[in-house]
Amino acid sequence: MSIPLRTIALVSFYSSLKMNTKNSNPKAFISYSWDDDSHKEWVAKLATDLRNDGVETILDQWHTVPGDQLPAFMEREIRENDYVIIICTSNYKLKSDQRKGGVGYEGDIMTAEVHTQGNHRKFIPVLAQGTWEQSAPSWLKGKYYVDLSNPDRRNTNYSDLRATIFGTRTGAPPVGSAPKRSMHKPLAASQDEPVKIVGVIVDEVTEPRMDGTPGSALYKVPFRLNRTPSSIWSEIFILTWNRPPKFTTMHRPRIARISGAKIILDGTTIDEVKKYHRETLILCVDEANKEEAKILEHRRKEEEQRREKSEAHRRSVEDEASNLNFD
Repeated sequence: MSIPLRTIALVSFYSSLKMNTKNSNPKAFISYSWDDDSHKEWVAKLATDLRNDGVETILDQWHTVPGDQLPAFMEREIRENDYVIIICTSNYKLKSDQRKGGVGYEGDIMTAEVHTQGNHRKFIPVLAQGTWEQSAPSWLKGKYYVDLSNPDRRNTNYSDLRATIFGTRTGAPPVGSAPKRSMHKPLAASQDEPVKIVGVIVDEVTEPRMDGTPGSALYKVPFRLNRTPSSIWSEIFILTWNRPPKFTTMHRPRIARISGAKIILDGTTIDEVKKYHRETLILCVDEANKEEAKILEHRRKEEEQRREKSEAHRRSVEDEASNLNFD
């Protein structure tokens, strides 16, 4: 049985190799200020690391040439990419707050998108120099940022940035006591059974803020699974939810996460689930089941081949050794 390219790529991903799956790589645009040559090199190094790790990273140093319309480039990349990584320095803060140059223009576009669409998580601040107070534009104050300013903590915090982009951050551990009331009782299932959605966990549905801010009418809706899925299944589900093979115009990528035996949609409504997300959830669960099965089968065959080679080698050694005579 031939292994599809997407399955082979997923196997490589879970073996800590580079992920090269078509149509599964998140896209990110880097917004920064040209402080000096050293800072430009720092930004290019970050962009290179992200591309090596499977993020299709857009950087003006690579993607623009003399004669390009820079305002059109900036506006297009901010609107079309999955994420915008904002490199914060004191100079970036100054230009953004005073709306100067390209940084100021980008700031206008980003703040407008946040206010009109409420997609705060699309914009990821990264501290490159100094303190957060010195480097954060006023519209980013209070946001959770990634600190890459300290070389000693760079690898750990970079991993946090990468996990955020891929939607693979570690969720909260499962709650010890079962909910008092749910639409369906969880079913006992072995690890060999396909993962299925059992129903909505009614007691854990949160309430909307309803404070008039964008997105304040949305809330968390958790779904009980028949068993706790593997980390491989969880990764595939998140990747598929963020870029499903088919979806409605009301699909909301980047709101799904796995926590124990639960899928949590953080930023939707029960009505949206009923009208739009139900079919996509079923599709993503089925896709994760199929891809996980392919990966496990691929691994099983590889292990079987390794074992057969080892046994053949052992038999060959035994045969040759039996013919050796030291008399």
